[in-house]
Amino acid sequence: MRVAIAEDSALLRAGMARLLADEGIEVVASLSDTTGVLEVVRTARPHVVIMDVRMPPTFTDEGIRAALEIQKLGAGTAVLLLSQYVEPTYAEELVRDAPAGTGYLLKQRVGDFGEFLSALHRVRRGETVLDSDIFKQFIGSPREKHASELLTPRERQVLELMATGLTNSGIVNRLGISERAVEKHVTSILGKLRIPNSGENHRRVLAVLDYLRGLERLQDRAN
Repeated sequence: MRVAIAEDSALLRAGMARLLADEGIEVVASLSDTTGVLEVVRTARPHVVIMDVRMPPTFTDEGIRAALEIQKLGAGTAVLLLSQYVEPTYAEELVRDAPAGTGYLLKQRVGDFGEFLSALHRVRRGETVLDSDIFKQFIGSPREKHASELLTPRERQVLELMATGLTNSGIVNRLGISERAVEKHVTSILGKLRIPNSGENHRRVLAVLDYLRGLERLQDRAN
């Protein structure tokens, strides 16, 4: 696998490069900002670009903008974004209608290298990976009263596991229920959230993101 890293922290950038090299992963570029990312994608053709969300010069959304430009190139390069913050809006913009694998993880996941490496391989295969804390930060808040009205407790459990990227089989193993039961819960979730027909992977991700967006709207009205 070939990867490019765009991260303004020299220490984190060097650490990731060393860990990936130890796994036999070739780091074709290591950048401190997003300026040269598109050129690297065009010339070095990395399988995945690992990139911080907040980069110089404004430290706001440079990473997500660069990720969207990479997707527009149509080069088949996957993007794995890292952030210190849970920002569902950025996650939604990244994965909706993405042509290649996409991921959005909190930076703390890099410390659990096994989890980080798993996410990297999954986005390289074309999968979508969302950090579970994007879901958990909202589901554990006072807005859960609305969640109770929208989904059953078991459906919320299934949706949380969907947010982490688990397949139906993975949810079966985690919850100890039948695959038929999981299928029924997923169908019910997608129906309640009115998720349109599209690729199965995207439908599951859109269910998580649409649910979180609804909770955010409730919170905004409450404030």
